Amino acid sequence: MAYRYQVRVFHKGLGKERILTAFDEYILNSRARELMARWDSQYEKQLEGERRAEERNQKKQDLEDNLDEARTRTEEAIANIKSLETLLATVIESRKPFDWDSLKNRAAYSPPYPPPPIFRQYPAQPAATPPKIGFLGTVIPAVKRSRINAATAEAEKQMTRWTQEVHNIESHNKSIESSYADAVAHWESGRAKHEADASVQHAAIDEQRLAYEAGAQQAIAALCEIVLSRENHPVLPSSEFEIEYQTGSKSLVIEFSLPSPEAIPRIKEVRYVKSRGAFTEILVSESDRERLYDSVVYQICLRVTSAIFHADQTKHIDGITFNGWVTAVDPAKGKEVTTCIISVSTRREQFCEIDLSRVDPKACFRSLKGVGSSKLHSIVAIAPICTINREDHRFIMAHDVADTLAQGYNLATMEWEEFEQFIREVFAKEFSVNGGEVKVTQASRDGGVDAIAFDPGPIRGGKIVIQAKRYTHTVGVSAVRDLYGTLMNEGANKGILVTTADYGPDAYQFAMGKPLTLLNGANLLHLLEKHGHTVRIDLREARMPTTA
Repeated sequence: MAYRYQVRVFHKGLGKERILTAFDEYILNSRARELMARWDSQYEKQLEGERRAEERNQKKQDLEDNLDEARTRTEEAIANIKSLETLLATVIESRKPFDWDSLKNRAAYSPPYPPPPIFRQYPAQPAATPPKIGFLGTVIPAVKRSRINAATAEAEKQMTRWTQEVHNIESHNKSIESSYADAVAHWESGRAKHEADASVQHAAIDEQRLAYEAGAQQAIAALCEIVLSRENHPVLPSSEFEIEYQTGSKSLVIEFSLPSPEAIPRIKEVRYVKSRGAFTEILVSESDRERLYDSVVYQICLRVTSAIFHADQTKHIDGITFNGWVTAVDPAKGKEVTTCIISVSTRREQFCEIDLSRVDPKACFRSLKGVGSSKLHSIVAIAPICTINREDHRFIMAHDVADTLAQGYNLATMEWEEFEQFIREVFAKEFSVNGGEVKVTQASRDGGVDAIAFDPGPIRGGKIVIQAKRYTHTVGVSAVRDLYGTLMNEGANKGILVTTADYGPDAYQFAMGKPLTLLNGANLLHLLEKHGHTVRIDLREARMPTTA
């Protein structure tokens, strides 16, 4: 089974952060670049908005500018609402066949070629100047000799100075020439690496495309992830999703995070009131916002389903189940809830007969036998038609261990099978606070999964793999690497390694920046104390040989 790669994308300007995952690192990198480009665009719009706001403050006394601003803001408000009303039709009209080559990095090598060096010029060699003998020199030999010697000494001094300057310039020019050669070599090396990386990435995408065409499960899932990651709208917050593709039934289940009702624009017009020197916002009526929200949800459901069927050109997917989840304030209870409000399951042949550019989204959804309240804005929970299967055949019956332990019991002496059960029991208490669940897997003592925790959140929640190591010596980096490999293999969101001992520096170094948590003996005792267990860990005692 292929590993699942993960990357953290952070935009400093927007303060946004997201964890992306994919089955292929090059596709993951492509998604990360697309996300960063989208955030860069949003940040540019934000900066542009701030600049415009500053200009408005400077020109607020100018009536024409204020009237222009009111018209512009009204046009933007109308455009935002119009874009949501035609969310489905516009994307259907502009949709093109999925192009695998669009994932390839074809950017040119960006660093400029090193500029040619500027060498220092050599000074002219000093010319020989005959000594000035003078009248005295002609009549007094000693004066003549003195003046000749002085002239010779000065000439030698100038020659020495010139020689040293030439030497310095020569050394300087050689240094510049060497630096330039190094810069050129570095540039050439960088370009070669850029081209090699691009070649490897292109080959990986071609391989992914061939795997998809051959019907490989993970390649099909990867394609769906790419398509769904592009299904964002500038007016609405970015959506998160989770998918599961089953090759046997050729079906896809999509758990999709829908925008909350609060994401629907409130402003439909902006006016500048001259008498008050202020802008007045005309709001969309609550009934119109509710109607628009319901329409947006129906359109997203149909748009996402259409995008998958359209991209699946080799028709590996026969059926799609779309479950739309919303995190919003329940108007009846006043508390934030996450619940499924819409669910529909459709077959390719049925769905592809629909002309989505002309349908009424709600009527189309109903014709597909979709399930959902007649008033989606009311956030009425419904049971999804089909959900992602989170069961695992490796799960076994758990039994409690904690209550059988005497006070002061040395955990380092516990049998490893019992230790795994004990850790499962402790984490079950830890995760139950938020409605989570922990299951223990069959004992194998092979470095696999000892327990799996499930966070009930349908979008942000997920799977957490837990490994327990009842060690009496330092845990090396290999165990942490095994955990990370297991995490990727299981498609989990996080990995936790628990031991009675401690970890070496290389283990902590490897875990840095990865979704891994390392709990040593001291951390474990603190967690146990939190849940009322008064045990101890004595590694020296555990290492002592037992006597009959």
